[in-house]
Amino acid sequence: MNTSASRGTDVPTITTQRKNPSMCQHQPPCPTAESADREAALLAAHHPEQGWSLLCNGVLLFEDTGELLPNGEIIAPHRPLGTSQVMTAA
Repeated sequence: MNTSASRGTDVPTITTQRKNPSMCQHQPPCPTAESADREAALLAAHHPEQGWSLLCNGVLLFEDTGELLPNGEIIAPHRPLGTSQVMTAA
Protein backbone atom coordinates (compact mmCIF):
# COMPACT_ATOMS: atom_id res chain seq x y z
CA MET A 1 0.00 0.00 0.00
CA ASN A 2 1.26 3.43 -0.89
CA THR A 3 1.31 5.46 2.34
CA SER A 4 1.75 8.78 0.54
CA ALA A 5 -1.55 8.24 -1.28
CA SER A 6 -3.35 7.59 2.00
CA ARG A 7 -2.02 10.85 3.45
CA GLY A 8 -3.65 12.98 0.80
CA THR A 9 -2.13 15.83 -1.13
CA ASP A 10 -2.13 18.41 1.65
CA VAL A 11 1.60 18.76 2.22
CA PRO A 12 2.66 21.73 4.34
CA THR A 13 4.60 24.37 2.46
CA ILE A 14 8.09 25.09 3.76
CA THR A 15 9.19 28.70 3.45
CA THR A 16 12.71 29.98 3.76
CA GLN A 17 11.70 33.41 5.04
CA ARG A 18 11.23 33.72 8.78
CA LYS A 19 7.93 35.02 10.04
CA ASN A 20 8.62 37.77 12.53
CA PRO A 21 5.73 38.72 14.71
CA SER A 22 6.53 41.85 16.62
CA MET A 23 8.54 40.79 19.65
CA CYS A 24 8.78 44.32 21.04
CA GLN A 25 6.52 44.95 24.00
CA HIS A 26 8.24 48.21 25.01
CA GLN A 27 6.54 51.58 25.23
CA PRO A 28 7.38 53.48 23.14
CA PRO A 29 8.15 50.59 20.79
CA CYS A 30 11.70 50.01 19.62
CA PRO A 31 12.73 50.88 16.05
CA THR A 32 11.68 48.33 13.45
CA ALA A 33 14.16 46.16 11.58
CA GLU A 34 13.65 48.36 8.50
CA SER A 35 14.55 51.58 10.36
CA ALA A 36 17.96 53.19 9.99
CA ASP A 37 18.30 53.16 13.79
CA ARG A 38 17.38 49.44 14.13
CA GLU A 39 20.44 48.80 16.35
CA ALA A 40 18.83 50.94 19.07
CA ALA A 41 16.27 48.20 19.80
CA LEU A 42 16.59 46.47 23.16
CA LEU A 43 18.11 43.03 23.60
CA ALA A 44 15.85 39.99 23.56
CA ALA A 45 18.75 37.49 23.87
CA HIS A 46 22.45 38.06 24.39
CA HIS A 47 25.12 35.42 23.80
CA PRO A 48 28.54 37.12 23.88
CA GLU A 49 30.27 33.75 24.15
CA GLN A 50 28.85 32.92 20.71
CA GLY A 51 29.28 36.42 19.31
CA TRP A 52 25.66 37.40 18.66
CA SER A 53 22.64 39.12 20.14
CA LEU A 54 18.97 39.10 19.16
CA LEU A 55 17.24 42.45 19.30
CA CYS A 56 13.53 42.72 20.05
CA ASN A 57 12.86 43.84 16.47
CA GLY A 58 14.14 40.49 15.16
CA VAL A 59 17.58 41.68 14.05
CA LEU A 60 20.52 39.38 14.77
CA LEU A 61 23.47 41.58 15.66
CA PHE A 62 26.90 39.99 15.43
CA GLU A 63 30.06 40.80 17.37
CA ASP A 64 31.81 42.02 14.19
CA THR A 65 28.95 44.58 13.76
CA GLY A 66 27.36 42.61 10.92
CA GLU A 67 23.61 42.10 11.00
CA LEU A 68 21.03 39.65 9.73
CA LEU A 69 17.60 41.20 9.25
CA PRO A 70 14.37 39.22 9.71
CA ASN A 71 13.75 39.24 5.94
CA GLY A 72 17.13 37.51 5.37
CA GLU A 73 18.98 40.63 4.23
CA ILE A 74 22.62 40.73 5.31
CA ILE A 75 24.20 43.96 6.51
CA ALA A 76 27.98 43.81 6.19
CA PRO A 77 30.10 44.63 9.24
CA HIS A 78 30.50 48.37 9.69
CA ARG A 79 33.21 48.79 12.25
CA PRO A 80 34.41 52.32 12.96
CA LEU A 81 37.78 53.24 11.53
CA GLY A 82 40.76 53.01 13.85
CA THR A 83 42.54 56.23 14.77
CA SER A 84 45.37 55.37 12.39
CA GLN A 85 42.93 55.37 9.46
CA VAL A 86 41.11 58.60 10.29
CA MET A 87 42.15 61.61 8.22
CA THR A 88 42.32 65.01 9.85
CA ALA A 89 41.77 68.34 8.17
CA ALA A 90 44.88 70.37 7.46
